[in-house]
Amino acid sequence: MARGTRRHQRWRRRGSGRRKVSFRLARLGRVALLTGDDARATELHERARRLAAEQSHRPAEQFAATGLALGARRRGDLDTAEARLQPWLEWYRRLGVASGEALILAQLGYVAEQRGDAELAEKLHREGLAAARATGDPRALALGVEGLAGARAVAGHMDHAASLGTAAAVRESVHAPLPGSERADVDRVTARVRDELGEDAFAAAFDRGRGLTANHQIHLLDGPGEG
Repeated sequence: MARGTRRHQRWRRRGSGRRKVSFRLARLGRVALLTGDDARATELHERARRLAAEQSHRPAEQFAATGLALGARRRGDLDTAEARLQPWLEWYRRLGVASGEALILAQLGYVAEQRGDAELAEKLHREGLAAARATGDPRALALGVEGLAGARAVAGHMDHAASLGTAAAVRESVHAPLPGSERADVDRVTARVRDELGEDAFAAAFDRGRGLTANHQIHLLDGPGEG
């Protein structure tokens, strides 16, 4: 009995150690992704994903798979990104984890936006924003607001230009502005809106948005336009 108990404890420690290694590898993969080393990021995230899958540890597997999706989307491999993300949306919904649901919906929304599917992008980002509101996390709210502005811009509507200002102000309010390495999506959307509106009109809308609270901006986003 004692021998069996010790063996079981060794197996548990070994499994726990492997899960920690998976998370560590995936975190290193995130660093590689943010520094532009896509090949290294993919290698580390895939090693982390396989290790987590071998242990049937879904949280670690999700973290690694999301890293693979982020890398695929940066490369423009949107089909792979979508395939990596979709299973985890259902998983988070089954668990009732709104923060995870908001993140995955935002990523899927950006996939749709990059494909030029404005209708699907707006649908996904609105669902993501609803999930973000349930979390109360300002960063999740900012992500949802940014995504919806991008979806509207793809559709040719620049009526949510102020949303980008609101999102920036919300991030700054919790001392979490987007670092340069994570600005690809926001910069892409900003460039599209600025090109359409012109520098002066964009700057005015952005500044107006900075003066709005997240809840006020979300109320405007729920309507047909910002006015």
